[in-house]
Amino acid sequence: MIAEHGSDVRLTREFEAALRYRDLLEIKLDFAGFTLNDFADLFTALVKEPAGFMGKARLFELFDYRRSLEPSIENYERTRAWMRITSTLTRYESLACMALHDFGGYRRLLDVGGNSGEFALQLCRRHPGLRATVLDLPLVCEIGLEHVLAEPEHPRIGFLKADVRADALPGGYDLISFKSMLHDWPEAQADAFLGKAAQALEPGGTLLVFERGPIAPRGATPSFALLPTLLFFRSYRSPEHYAGRLRALGLAGVEVRHIELDSAFFLVTASKPRQR
Repeated sequence: MIAEHGSDVRLTREFEAALRYRDLLEIKLDFAGFTLNDFADLFTALVKEPAGFMGKARLFELFDYRRSLEPSIENYERTRAWMRITSTLTRYESLACMALHDFGGYRRLLDVGGNSGEFALQLCRRHPGLRATVLDLPLVCEIGLEHVLAEPEHPRIGFLKADVRADALPGGYDLISFKSMLHDWPEAQADAFLGKAAQALEPGGTLLVFERGPIAPRGATPSFALLPTLLFFRSYRSPEHYAGRLRALGLAGVEVRHIELDSAFFLVTASKPRQR
């Protein structure tokens, strides 16, 4: 972090470069620190009793989406807490997604479970012709609107309060995305969400899944910042699972691309055949 130069003590060039990502560094440290006791005190339950671990861990108390349904001071505070984490991570993870997929030809995006709208904001910022709708739970949408309101792109980003478990997805979108959302749900529900998206998607449109992949041993001790990700290790599915599901739904041109960030990510895309 620091180096001596004669009688001076200065930040190293490497650390100065890292400080460009101060928001990301701080959120990773805060998140890892928050979950440290879950790992230290509940490790046996994590490995042997997943249901018991979920019932006791601070991690799942934080990500309690039931608190995003009804307005109260406490529910707003709890929802803001996890949205701060996901928004910061998405700010940087989305750059990798945009580097792999050309979003320039789309007109209307539906980002399912898009929380603060950060993913939609990044896409709209780069593509002036794109309009986006973020579909999420009621309090998430209200906080998300605040998140994008000061941005020049905010007139092109709307929020739709809905629960994808019970509600149909609206039509009229040539791109439907799931960014770091499907791993939060059991396999049957995640598959059902993809089915709703495939039905709602405009013919010729694209369905996109951007997710972390399964945690694989790397032969080195994981970083402290990766601790929260390790606690979710049961949640991450292989890209082949999503690719197979999209094929089964009748989508074409299924493509899988792998990304290495702090852990393995993947991008799965497929298109809905045009009607004849």
